[in-house]
Amino acid sequence: MLRTFFGSAPARALILAALVASASRPSSAQEPPSLDESRLADRIDDLLKAEMALWYPRAIVPGGGFHQSFARDWSPTPDSNRFLVYQARMAWTAAAMAEHDEGHRDAYLDHARHGIAYLDEVMRDDEHGGFHWILGPDGEVAPRLGDEKHAYATSFVIYAGAKVHEVSGDARALEVARDAFDWLDAHAHDDEHGGYHEATRRDGTPILDRDPEAPRPRQFNRMSQYYGTKSMNAHIHLLEAVAELARVDDRPIVRERLGELHRVVRDRIAVEPGALNLYFTRDWRPMPAHDSFGHDVETAYLLVEAAGVLGIPDDPETWRVARSLVDHALDFGWDAEHGGFFDKGDVFGPVLDPKKVWWTQAEGLNALMLMHRRFGDETGRYRDAFALQWRFIEDHLLDDEFGGWFSEAEADGGRVGDGQKASQWKANYHTARAMINVVRMLRDEGHP
Repeated sequence: MLRTFFGSAPARALILAALVASASRPSSAQEPPSLDESRLADRIDDLLKAEMALWYPRAIVPGGGFHQSFARDWSPTPDSNRFLVYQARMAWTAAAMAEHDEGHRDAYLDHARHGIAYLDEVMRDDEHGGFHWILGPDGEVAPRLGDEKHAYATSFVIYAGAKVHEVSGDARALEVARDAFDWLDAHAHDDEHGGYHEATRRDGTPILDRDPEAPRPRQFNRMSQYYGTKSMNAHIHLLEAVAELARVDDRPIVRERLGELHRVVRDRIAVEPGALNLYFTRDWRPMPAHDSFGHDVETAYLLVEAAGVLGIPDDPETWRVARSLVDHALDFGWDAEHGGFFDKGDVFGPVLDPKKVWWTQAEGLNALMLMHRRFGDETGRYRDAFALQWRFIEDHLLDDEFGGWFSEAEADGGRVGDGQKASQWKANYHTARAMINVVRMLRDEGHP
């Protein structure tokens, strides 16, 4: 049990009050006092390290890869598959923690190398190249799961391999990242319209058309969108991945594709007044859909990160778009009463789903502190929202009995579901990345 570490709910409330009481806006026009940033950085860092100690080495599968399913008390439950996104995210997080937690660097590097070995030896498609979207729990291609590949999942292989190489210097990790990028670029890059075709057959042939006569489920790719369409979700994660690769791979094609993805996300996917279109035709005509507030705030960070890698960290258009995404999410997707970002809504309201999902709250924490660091001299809006966001996370999403993050909560903080800590779509990279970045910013160590 971790109750002694996290503290009882009343004790946590007292600690938090001391840390963020100064974040309340005063009624007078005087300059608002700052957060107790040093103490809050230590608090978040301690929580981060405690959480990661629950994931590793618990999730290590001796035969290879990472276990994907854990109940609330961190007891393992049966896995039904091996999912590329989860496996790659777990390897990335281990590398990020090796970089962040010097005292446990060697152990985390071992976990990261374990993940890279699994991607290389099992998730790699030795027959057709590229990496399998999903395999059976035994690591074999399973007819019931299909053999379609997708750019979204491949992006995380690039992301993981590049990060592990950056932190460890391992040649194998760089080879995995480059192979994933090269295969995807050769088979799925859209030379006519820019960006990437998202779904491919196992041999890499892009699937550009759906059969309108087929049963409805067979008209959708693995990301639940019509074949032949493009998405915000795949392209923001390709931006994230290629930015990571460009840190360690100086080939001109990598830098070229990073610049292209940055322009696609900033200038096509993001639109006024500060929202992301979700779906597009092949030639980038947007399709009507809701606004995903979590992706908005996450993309604000990813655009700034990519601009830094491109050597334009102060690019005014990137910062303008990034800020507009956070401002719009605060205007239409923010719970001013309880704190936290709602899941989704119409661009100008109303909120369509008031639940608060763990990864959205983590990405929101990161984006709010990023905006406060950049624009805090102009407004206290981001600092105030950050304080309320952290309070919601501490009170409602952190499990003070068993540790880790709950998946989601109701608007008022009521828990949704049974408290499961891991599934194929719930790994640890959102929470780890956000908390690492926030700690660095609170300690004035910059941001990635």
